[in-house]
Amino acid sequence: MAVFRKSRSGAPAGFFRCEAAGLRWLAEARGVPVVRVLDVDEARLDLERLESVPPTRTSARAFGAGLATMHAAGAEAFGCSPPDWGGDGFFGPLDHPLPLVSGSYARWGEFQAACRIEPLARDLDAAGIDVPGMDELVTRLRAGTFDDDEPPARLHGDLWSGNVVWTAAGATLIDPAAHGGHRETDLAMLALFGLPYLDDVLTAYDERKPLRRGWRHRIGLHQIYPVGVHALLFGGSYVSQVKHLVAEATR
Repeated sequence: MAVFRKSRSGAPAGFFRCEAAGLRWLAEARGVPVVRVLDVDEARLDLERLESVPPTRTSARAFGAGLATMHAAGAEAFGCSPPDWGGDGFFGPLDHPLPLVSGSYARWGEFQAACRIEPLARDLDAAGIDVPGMDELVTRLRAGTFDDDEPPARLHGDLWSGNVVWTAAGATLIDPAAHGGHRETDLAMLALFGLPYLDDVLTAYDERKPLRRGWRHRIGLHQIYPVGVHALLFGGSYVSQVKHLVAEATR
């Protein structure tokens, strides 16, 4: 079996074990193909090497339906990490991952405020990036303005198009920031940088597990955290983009 090895000198403690735990947790849902973990230690992660093929509408629809199944497998709470991990996770590129705060919350808004937006706001402020409206956003999240009756979903957590590898077995997931969260978060990440046949993915998802009315209008709300992290890491247009997203969410 061909092996793909991920390694990085000076990686944060537990970085590769956290990723391995996330991959295994997602695979247990038996919804979407997930790259197979072969071995892991503190210094590296060995994965089955994937061979990519061109995406098709058929494989996109299978991915959408499978993603709905994976989300429906659920999680213990909003903010929880994979069972085999148990601490904070990581989010961002291999050469500069940021802490992904974990917790255990009954409501999505409370989790999003405490574990995503408040840490992001502190980091942006420390970097000298002023994003008006962050305090108001936290207030609304904690007040339950955006809450619903959706149970915690089993999320990939960093589901942009680069973490979906199209293979003969179907769209296969890599590089998760797995946690319990709102299923719309993964869908918002898919939309952030575009995905081949995204409309087919979303149609098949909705057929398998219908989405709540107005979910498209909430995409920006779920994109604030990842775009904010990009603003921290890369600056540029991501700064104006996160300002726009926060302004839209707090209108």
